[in-house]
Amino acid sequence: MSPAPVDVLVIGAGQAGLSAAYHLRRRGFVPLGDVDGSPTFIVLDAESEPGGAWQHRWATLRMGTVNGIHELPGYAVPPADPQAPSREVLPAYFAAYEDRYDLRVRRPVRVRAVRRADDDPRGLLTVDAQDADGPLSWSARYVINATGTWRKPFWPTYPGQGSFAGRQLHVHDYRSAEDFRDQRVVVVGAGVSAIQLLDEISQVTDTFWVSRTEPQWDATGFDTAARIQAIAGVEERVRQGLPPGSVVSVTGAHWSPWAEAAENRGALVWHSMFTAIEPKGVRMPDGTLEPADVILWATGFRADIAHLAPLRLRTAAGGVRVRDTRAMDEPRLFLIGYGPSQSTVGANRAGRDAVRAIVRDRAAG
Repeated sequence: MSPAPVDVLVIGAGQAGLSAAYHLRRRGFVPLGDVDGSPTFIVLDAESEPGGAWQHRWATLRMGTVNGIHELPGYAVPPADPQAPSREVLPAYFAAYEDRYDLRVRRPVRVRAVRRADDDPRGLLTVDAQDADGPLSWSARYVINATGTWRKPFWPTYPGQGSFAGRQLHVHDYRSAEDFRDQRVVVVGAGVSAIQLLDEISQVTDTFWVSRTEPQWDATGFDTAARIQAIAGVEERVRQGLPPGSVVSVTGAHWSPWAEAAENRGALVWHSMFTAIEPKGVRMPDGTLEPADVILWATGFRADIAHLAPLRLRTAAGGVRVRDTRAMDEPRLFLIGYGPSQSTVGANRAGRDAVRAIVRDRAAG
């Protein structure tokens, strides 16, 4: 089977991928299959339905409290009840967006590998994928990778982890605090999700909060200056080929309604990270055993880029060198929703910037 030719192939139809597709449309690209002679694009998505990671969020994540919603370019999020679950409102919004701009996302398609077709640095990239009917392949002049992190939850390892007699789960698989009523829950992590779920779970049962580093709470809030500084820090990391790092490691800990509510109930009590896991709980640095029925790992996610391995772009430090969304060691590849563009606002801008760079390349011949 010969790969189907396409000018730009977008992997992923979350915020970043749809933003890129929107800007491709604005710049005169048309979905693959149109025959008017315009440059073509295709969007592949591993999900079976529109909505990206939003469709998998827990039911109690409401529109009034969800962190980081930002509209897609050109079309605002419709008004919604603040108490409506985000996993219902936002996937419907994404679906409407795809229809509005005729993006023709192809799903579910799982990309297996992106590789160079030959040794020509200005040649094509081959994208191998799979759907329910079998293998698929495309040859693309440019690939925009927008796979995000949702499919790559990060699980730290600790001595005795496999011996735990209770339940361990990652935020990725969290559904409801009611699942843990009358059980003692150890919440691991210090990011937004950790604090939000600590607040939620502590309303129905006993919680014990740990993380590797004690959060230094910033009372000034996460204003524009702080955001700019944080983004600059992540941009420098990815230029050097370092892993982007956790959000809280860059932004610091800022007071939120969840943190304040947990503190008011006495649940926002930090403890240093345990040293080992035992069948009935976690062993603390001072030697005491904290009993636990559940360990909830709110330990973040990693970039979902294993399919880019054939390009051999990972540095010894474990990251990919990226400048202004473009892979520095493979200029036909753009990574958006990676590093400084992981936020929804950043993803929108990254989609625009990647398409601008592609248009400039084409104009330069």
